[in-house]
Amino acid sequence: MSFGQRLRDVRRGFERAFWVANISEIFERLAYYGAFSSLAVYLQEKLSFSTEQTGTLTGIFGGMVWFLAIFGGAVADRLGFRRALSMAYLILAAAYFLIGSAGSPWLEPVRSLVPLGLFVGFILILPALGVSLVKPSVVGTTARASQENVRSVGYSIYYTMVNIGGAAGPFVADWAHHNLGVETVFRVSALSVFAMFFVVLLFFREPKRVADEPVPTISTTLGNFLVVVRSPKFMVFLLIFSGYWIVYWQQYIILPGYVHSYIDPNARVERILITDAAAVITLTLVVNYLTAKIPAFRAIILGTLITSVSWLILSAHSAVWTCYLAIFVLAIGEIVHQPRYYEYISRLAPPGQQGTYMGFAFLPLGIGSLLGGWFGGKVLHYFGEVSHHPERVWWVISGVGLFTTLALWLYDLSVRPGKEPAP
Repeated sequence: MSFGQRLRDVRRGFERAFWVANISEIFERLAYYGAFSSLAVYLQEKLSFSTEQTGTLTGIFGGMVWFLAIFGGAVADRLGFRRALSMAYLILAAAYFLIGSAGSPWLEPVRSLVPLGLFVGFILILPALGVSLVKPSVVGTTARASQENVRSVGYSIYYTMVNIGGAAGPFVADWAHHNLGVETVFRVSALSVFAMFFVVLLFFREPKRVADEPVPTISTTLGNFLVVVRSPKFMVFLLIFSGYWIVYWQQYIILPGYVHSYIDPNARVERILITDAAAVITLTLVVNYLTAKIPAFRAIILGTLITSVSWLILSAHSAVWTCYLAIFVLAIGEIVHQPRYYEYISRLAPPGQQGTYMGFAFLPLGIGSLLGGWFGGKVLHYFGEVSHHPERVWWVISGVGLFTTLALWLYDLSVRPGKEPAP
């Protein structure tokens, strides 16, 4: 097929709903990663939470999204994508606005009734309710509003939109933080998703469902959860791989506080955090080409190893420029393992259960964020504020990653789902 013909197929192969949903995804990711990149600094420096509390609360914000996403698909299908998206963007707008207003005078009556940690912890869960509806709605729209001959291109466009939003979020947060104040970051996030509420209402039309497409229910999802729990091979793998995400999420959980407390109190941490998404956008094709011949599970192990050793750069020399370098190396590890992770899970699943297994592939992200928040806060407090050797925190974080790498290698030796197909 000629390039011109392929271009015509792409132009004609997507309904308007596809473009509306995917463009809205840019702004949803911008809001989420903008808020995430400023959250630790906001909690510690504006709301005066301790290092340990900041880690735990940041981990809750990052982790609950991935747990609720398991059930979000069933809810979105029952509501319809248009209704689910519009509801999600309203929830997200209110949630980000509340986070940015947590210390405002008008919320003083609420803060006087409950402990501040409980109040903030509750509102940090609210964005997960919205995101858990957005993701399945956008992915589902991509599937339904794309013709068969361009559907793979549609998923590539979706992945690109996610990464554009992921890179733009910290960039916008950096501007808002240093020109308008850190609280404004969350209000900008609220404004961006609130605008998407109107975009969906005005321009989004519900894509047609395939006649024989099954409609998932909450009970079906709970049944799938029991299927997964009863598979020890899969559960052991998910639990081991959660260690990777404990290491990965520290860029949002403890790195901002570490930079401001032990490197430069005026450093623009949001700008540092742009590095991950920017590297993923620019290098994914190249890295995937170079690692295409590596079997899937070995790529997972290699990616985990690269991400783990990235933090040793900071333990060797703590400076703003080494933060950029550490996250760049971390991103290389992410690119190496990410596509092969889903490939491996699809082959680990028993016949007829691939969809169920893939639906639970996000569990390690949630476990890693929740445990990583608590753990990261603990180790930064101990090495930074108790023993006064803050650089050693990165030894511990890298140690978790290296232990995970070893555990994955041993798992591969003992529980191998059969010979891997030739690349």
